[in-house]
Amino acid sequence: MYHPLHDGWTLTAVSDEVDIAGVPAVVPGCVHTDLLAAGLIDDPYLDDNENRLTWIGRTTWAYETTFLWPADGAADAERVDLVCDGLDTVATVLLNGTEVAATANMHRFHRFPVRELLREGENTLRVVFGSPYDYAEERRAEVGDRPGAYDEPYQFIRKMACNFGWDWGPTLVTAGIWRSIGLHAWSGARLASVRPLVTMEGHDGRVEVRATVERAAPDVSLTVTAEVAGVRAEARLAPGEREAVLVLAVPGPDVWWPRGYGDQPLHPLTVRLAPAGGHGLASGGGEDEWTRAVGFRSLRLDLADGAFTFVVNDVPVFARGANWIPDDCFPARITRERLAERLGQACDANMNLLRIWGGGLYESDDFYDLCDRLGLLVWQDFPFACAAYPEEEPFASEVEAEARDNVARLMPRPSLVLWNGNNENIEGYHDWGWRESLAGRTWGGGFYHDLLPRVVAELDPTRPYWPGSPYSGAPDLPPNDPARGTVHIWDVWNREDYLRYGAYHPRFVAEFGFQGPPAYATLRRAVRDEHLTPASPGLAHHQKAADGMDKLLRGLGDHLPQPSGLDDWHYLTQLNQARALAFALERFRAQAPRCMGTVIWQLNDCWPVISWAAVDGDGRRKPLWYAVRRAYADRLLTFQGDAITLVNDGGAGWSGELTVTRLALSGEPLAVETLPVAVPARGTLSVPLPEAVAAAGDPAKELMTASAGGLTAVRFFAEDTEVAYPEAEMDVVTEEVPGGTRVTVTARTLVRDLALFPDRLDPRAEVDDMLVTLPPGATATFHVSSPEPLDPAALTSYPVLRCVNEARR
Repeated sequence: MYHPLHDGWTLTAVSDEVDIAGVPAVVPGCVHTDLLAAGLIDDPYLDDNENRLTWIGRTTWAYETTFLWPADGAADAERVDLVCDGLDTVATVLLNGTEVAATANMHRFHRFPVRELLREGENTLRVVFGSPYDYAEERRAEVGDRPGAYDEPYQFIRKMACNFGWDWGPTLVTAGIWRSIGLHAWSGARLASVRPLVTMEGHDGRVEVRATVERAAPDVSLTVTAEVAGVRAEARLAPGEREAVLVLAVPGPDVWWPRGYGDQPLHPLTVRLAPAGGHGLASGGGEDEWTRAVGFRSLRLDLADGAFTFVVNDVPVFARGANWIPDDCFPARITRERLAERLGQACDANMNLLRIWGGGLYESDDFYDLCDRLGLLVWQDFPFACAAYPEEEPFASEVEAEARDNVARLMPRPSLVLWNGNNENIEGYHDWGWRESLAGRTWGGGFYHDLLPRVVAELDPTRPYWPGSPYSGAPDLPPNDPARGTVHIWDVWNREDYLRYGAYHPRFVAEFGFQGPPAYATLRRAVRDEHLTPASPGLAHHQKAADGMDKLLRGLGDHLPQPSGLDDWHYLTQLNQARALAFALERFRAQAPRCMGTVIWQLNDCWPVISWAAVDGDGRRKPLWYAVRRAYADRLLTFQGDAITLVNDGGAGWSGELTVTRLALSGEPLAVETLPVAVPARGTLSVPLPEAVAAAGDPAKELMTASAGGLTAVRFFAEDTEVAYPEAEMDVVTEEVPGGTRVTVTARTLVRDLALFPDRLDPRAEVDDMLVTLPPGATATFHVSSPEPLDPAALTSYPVLRCVNEARR
């Protein structure tokens, strides 16, 4: 019987310098959110408040509560354990003044026997959290410094690395009971762990259940049963035995598929433990039971000739993915509903994979459960990122323990398709000069090439393990070679124009991205400078990337004009972000099956910031999101060099006519070619451009369109700064409809990258589409959802309605 201990907590600073005591605390939670709720600190996400809160991470904090014992039904329990699902991070646990344990790993689960420490009546539980900085700096002094991406000691403590700040995140070093805590009272025996190995053998499913029991009474014979999809198996454990293996053969089960490839049927797997005589185990009677939903599917990673391809149910899957970071700096605030919204945004953008990045967390059960049900594949990094990590004790033991905890927890999930050793650490060791500065000190290689693959092979042999990303498949190969394995592309954004993506011929791109600001409503909520400009100090604080503001402007290159004022800066840099990623995604998808995956950096943000995200820190979709939705659609029509490529990632063939038109900016057709096309399911077709349309008579005054199957692609022969655009003229009609406004735009001239930003009028408003290019005479309809009616004149005027060639203001 489990009794949560989530009530009655208080928070106190154990410090002579900080006078805070007895603050009401929420568990699960953290110090920052408790201080914020008490009105003792300003919101760290607003303005530059973050700068004045660094003392929190350098202070010792104590959480304390009292509770009555015994709880209902627990008086006769043979064992009582204190179960801590998440202590962040350097914790000393005391029950009635006696130290129960000392921990130092945010990523682990802990269980401590405490029956002898409990007393009848009132009990006191106290958890003291030492300063993460003090702990990390002490460990660094012991083992020697290690290189990392930032001047913070995040690699010396087993804690969410991005807590210490990143090039998209604030430095908010937390402490607290961040996951559930409670008392588990039990008798006889309990299921200590259940590991189901779920595989397919031909058309039949197979579940091998490996159950481990913990005993309070060693002389009891036990029965372990497992049941799934109408199939049942049983095993007997003699007195003293702890391990049971049960095999269930399931004939012809409904098969689980990634989204876009089929359905996601899930089957409850139930494992029960009982005395062989059938009497109950726990005080109060009843069986010990473990239940999870499993999915039957086969999985392998095709690495032939340098490839990196997920093969599910014998079908190669092109990964249309995004990197995932913690959705909040304070993870206890992330609800299932919030995750459902964010993962829904991934699905609505036609994604089928999320990579949980190594500077974050092993995510919550809710996250993986939603992915199982949505068909979103999960690539799970072990939490190591952008630094050389020490392999000495206590690090090695902590890493093994957290890996065992989380591999066992997550292995039932059909959505989980890869264990990845780290993010960019192998590349750092080989290519960033770490080897020389380390001078023989450990750097984490033993984790990625030995410890972690051993744990995965032992506990979860049904899934592939990959040592890190980027990685080319062997320790002696250049790790970031596009011709093999996984590659990260960061010369674009940091140094190169986004057209540089066109020079790449990768097998799988696991990280690449381009920055843009958040939605206007998000920006104005977070940055409250009185006269906001692109040079405002408040805006600069919400740009964490080195030289980020200059890179945003340099990134416009010859593609778009340099902005004048905040409104133009906001629209043009958002538009440039969307164009850059659309260019890359179309380029890489057109190279399938040589390239079999793209994982953009990144889907989401953890706070309001200028970043690479498609969905900003307030959950609003940026223009990039709409561009990704088009580029990740099952069917894609794209200009690639001297050809048009048709990409068909659907399950049925695509045949019809392809029409290519060269036309003047005025809309007058100058040449038209029509060709029959047929693209197989999960295939691509490259069609050379007919000579009549391939070249412009005057690049500044012409464009080209391609149409097939209801899709249209547009190519201009010159960059926007060289195109002789007419001033945009359009007729705009608004109509109130249930839940919002319908906006119909009919172009009288060419209109380039038309967008609506209704959040400027109401932060709750959003639009269903944007970045639409209309030739003269064409019409587009937008649906703006808002809880209150919007002013039609404002909705259809600058700076809410925008296009590249808008009329001079």
